[in-house]
Amino acid sequence: MSYTISVDTGGTFTDIVVADDQGRLSLGKALTTPDRAFDGMSKALEVTAAERGISLRELLANTSLFIYGTTRATNAIVESVTARTAFLTTEGFPEILVLKEGGKLHPHQLDVDYPEPYVPRSLTFECPERITSEGEVLMALDEDKIREIVAGFESKGVEAVAVCLLWSVMNPAHELRIGEIISQMRPDLQVTLSHQLNPVLREYRRASSAAIDASLKPLMQRHLRDMEADLRAAGYDGQLVVATSFGGVMHVDDVIEHPIYLVRSGPAMAPIAGITYAELENCGRDVIVCDTGGTTFDVSLVRDGRPVFTRDTWLGGLWTGHCTGLSSVDVRSYGAGGGSIAWIDTGGFLRVGPHSAGSVPGPAAYGRGGSQPTVTDAAVVLGYLDPDHFLNGRMTLDVAAARRVVEPIATALNLTVEDAAFAILTMANEHMIGAIREITVNEGLDPTESVIVAGGGAGGLNILPIARDLGCKRVILPRTAGALSACGAQFSDIVAEFNTSAFTSSADFDRDRIDAALKGLQDKADAFARQLDQRGLQNTRTEFVVEARYLSQVWELDVPLAGNGLSTDAQIADLVAGFHQVHERVFAVSDPKQPVEFLNWRRAWWASCKARSCRPRPRARTVPSRVASSAPGGDPMGSSTRPSGTAAIWPPIRSSKAPRSSWSRPRHWWFIPAPGPASAPMAATCSNSMRR
Repeated sequence: MSYTISVDTGGTFTDIVVADDQGRLSLGKALTTPDRAFDGMSKALEVTAAERGISLRELLANTSLFIYGTTRATNAIVESVTARTAFLTTEGFPEILVLKEGGKLHPHQLDVDYPEPYVPRSLTFECPERITSEGEVLMALDEDKIREIVAGFESKGVEAVAVCLLWSVMNPAHELRIGEIISQMRPDLQVTLSHQLNPVLREYRRASSAAIDASLKPLMQRHLRDMEADLRAAGYDGQLVVATSFGGVMHVDDVIEHPIYLVRSGPAMAPIAGITYAELENCGRDVIVCDTGGTTFDVSLVRDGRPVFTRDTWLGGLWTGHCTGLSSVDVRSYGAGGGSIAWIDTGGFLRVGPHSAGSVPGPAAYGRGGSQPTVTDAAVVLGYLDPDHFLNGRMTLDVAAARRVVEPIATALNLTVEDAAFAILTMANEHMIGAIREITVNEGLDPTESVIVAGGGAGGLNILPIARDLGCKRVILPRTAGALSACGAQFSDIVAEFNTSAFTSSADFDRDRIDAALKGLQDKADAFARQLDQRGLQNTRTEFVVEARYLSQVWELDVPLAGNGLSTDAQIADLVAGFHQVHERVFAVSDPKQPVEFLNWRRAWWASCKARSCRPRPRARTVPSRVASSAPGGDPMGSSTRPSGTAAIWPPIRSSKAPRSSWSRPRHWWFIPAPGPASAPMAATCSNSMRR
């Protein structure tokens, strides 16, 4: 028997999915151990191994592929525990990271402190040099000054260096020379050159991505190497790949070179699971994916069968935080998870989040010293979680402790403990509803026309009230909902992306320049493909994308290229027409008479890393009438105590072959009556990905 293991290490729980070559899945969950990731992983793996009647060492010895996802990189940035990083830039431009892109969400709110740069000005150094926008050397690099700067790194405690010079995307000679000098003088330092990581025209985004990447290298390289060493010592000898923000995986050696790919990588797997389940159940190709974990509520979109990507991944607040500058799955995170803390503000109003109890100490109900009320504690008070069967009976919840921490909220609001707990859950629901509307309605998508795929350990607590409020007609909550991102990794491909900048306009299309740019991307992709070919991965597919805009617009839209080149007038015309269509879809307006500008070109590259033996396979049968909710009154929230979780579909699907009184559903679904007026029937459904 051969296995594939996927892991999602979150802020509170570590989720494990084990799939065998017959497509059977086993789920494991354990508290995350921040100091040593494998400690938490091994506890969850021991549970899944025991379910299969084998030891942990036997499980790992028979595993051919191990997929690792983690929030460690994201948490390190948010908590400011990355390496002490120096930033080198062109003389006269030291404020690139300070000014960012010059915006904030509320321009007239004057009581907001100016955001701190990712690298402080005290560690920002100006390099005498200058290259023009055409790539010509206007001022030669002052190498003596560079050596003087590097010599001072030791006294300043510098551990990593990011280099971003003006117009290095047109001529990287000076950046390369600085990298050589640093390697000669301080080979122990980790260095990131902006033109190698993110060769785009926008200086801030290129600088920010270089700074983030360099700052993560010491931490994440040590983290990944330690985890790999522990895994090998436990008996694993197969391939190790890591989930990335592209919505796919990469070999651990490739990720170690650029750990910025790990930022927001864990939640990026959830849309992969979401579209898999939605297509399986013929519920359409527009999907809202909700993943309610212990620390955050993550929401993402799938449109027309493809995850929505963005280059606006900000950590710490839009415009005022830090932008990765790289294309990634568009996942929005909000502090409304199971561990989010409820509190009363100075005005006497109830708040929930964004602070979380995490896994240490965790909610009070965990009995690990938690002293603040959380969403999980509220659910325990209301009986939505069975205290004797949490984590499949491996953890007993402390109901008295949950009531004790909720009591101060009840006293402050002059409510009973139960009413206060319900208010906490309602407030968390409102945060989630607002988050979904932000990523759907604000982006031109009607949530009522999409299916919701809900997951996360706390997903079953509130998804039906949320769906009812949004007007969504269909909700799927798979049996693997508690480990949705880890399950998505089971369906993921190896994904890589290669970028280059080459400006041109439809009014005067520079075909030679663009052909050269596309050929450069092709060469990079071919070199990467040869590396994977040596690892036995040959089933590949590619796609070209360009960022385009109308004349004088500030931001660009992604437009796919129909083929692999733009060698004919017809191909160029199709590309321009494609931009007009994308602009019409996003903004409900287009101007075909306007020239279109093309700036940054990308090539996405996919390779199938394994056979899809673990993909769920539905089989239709009639639902037995005895299936009902385990909660009093049929409350769907109560069904979250089941290992499988819940989901909702209304109006219910009926079989064309069965009598009208019968439900029809795939074998891996079961229906739960949900509360509501008789005139508005609703059914809750669970999608079970485990074949039996």
